Amino acid sequence: MGYKDEPRRGTRRKGDYCKSNVAGVHGYAQSGIVTFDSSHTGIRSYVTRPRGAVGPVTVRGYDRGMHQVAVLAFDGMAPFELGSVVEVFGLPRPELEVPWYDLRVCAPAPGRPMRAVGGFTMTAEYGLDEFAAADTVMVVAVPDVRREVPAEIVEALRAAHANGARVVSICSGAFALAAAGLLDGREATTHWRYAGLLQRSYPQVRVNPDVLYVDNGDVLTSAGSAAGLDLCLHLIRSDHGARVANAVARRLVIPPHREGGQAQYVEAAVTEAPEDDAIARAMTWALEHLAEPITVAELARRAHLSTRTFIRHFGRQTGTSPVRWVVVQRVMASLPLLEGTTMPIEEVGAAVGFESPVTFRHQFGRAMRTSPSAYRRTFHAELV
Repeated sequence: MGYKDEPRRGTRRKGDYCKSNVAGVHGYAQSGIVTFDSSHTGIRSYVTRPRGAVGPVTVRGYDRGMHQVAVLAFDGMAPFELGSVVEVFGLPRPELEVPWYDLRVCAPAPGRPMRAVGGFTMTAEYGLDEFAAADTVMVVAVPDVRREVPAEIVEALRAAHANGARVVSICSGAFALAAAGLLDGREATTHWRYAGLLQRSYPQVRVNPDVLYVDNGDVLTSAGSAAGLDLCLHLIRSDHGARVANAVARRLVIPPHREGGQAQYVEAAVTEAPEDDAIARAMTWALEHLAEPITVAELARRAHLSTRTFIRHFGRQTGTSPVRWVVVQRVMASLPLLEGTTMPIEEVGAAVGFESPVTFRHQFGRAMRTSPSAYRRTFHAELV
């Protein structure tokens, strides 16, 4: 794979996305002040210094366009999360004109057929050695959340992390990361059904059952099932920027960024609303009047509820606040205008109810991780 461990110079702080002035050189500031510079062209790099270390940093480089993503498969697994990773990172995307990923599906016993839920079998060409050597490693599930994670998987995860890999889990895969000690003292998430069990099994982990994903820099975890797609898009956004992530989201026919956390999907909240549901009635009215001023008091009045009761029921049913929900709906309503018209940005914001262009740009950036102008340049009469 042509890895190199060399000192780089420059300055970045924790959490910064690092990019040098050399084409194709970028990385992540995972801990402390990071030194970053390169005299090599065509090398992408990311920080591998242990958390808490000081002094010169070592950056792990790899050939341009060959960022390896390894995902773990095992016998008896459900295919959705694995398929999501394969779709996002394994499908060539030359139209994006950026170096893409080299995906490898790995298994403890490469070459041996593995059963999958749904009555089919699959075979992985790569083993755990290749898994531990990748740049990003992903565990999308474990065989049984109530049983001990196989020692060989734990060892492979520890080796990958020690090698400087970015370690990612989806759904119950967080149990494997926890078993390897990679979540000790960190915030993490998993499917809401397993959050309590993860906290009881690994009390040193700070489990957050409400979010879609948690980014700790070198270790990332997501909630279950479709939340894995949210995290995959976040990884692309971190690696290649919002334009590329939004383009991939469009290809997948999913939103580039979802508001609210997984609290909105727990069983208590996923009840079919009756036709006269007060919250749904208020939401319908709001969608029909986005260009007008909308207050929480007005929404509560439309629902025939007190403001306090309305806010409580709205949060329970949607996982977010009324104000935030209205803002996001206005941003979503602006997208067709940005894509299909030449209306000035200021008029687009006013047409969907934002009081000023400044507010529109701020809220648009918060929701879409890009500006209205940049979004228009990307999608206007280009992507279909």
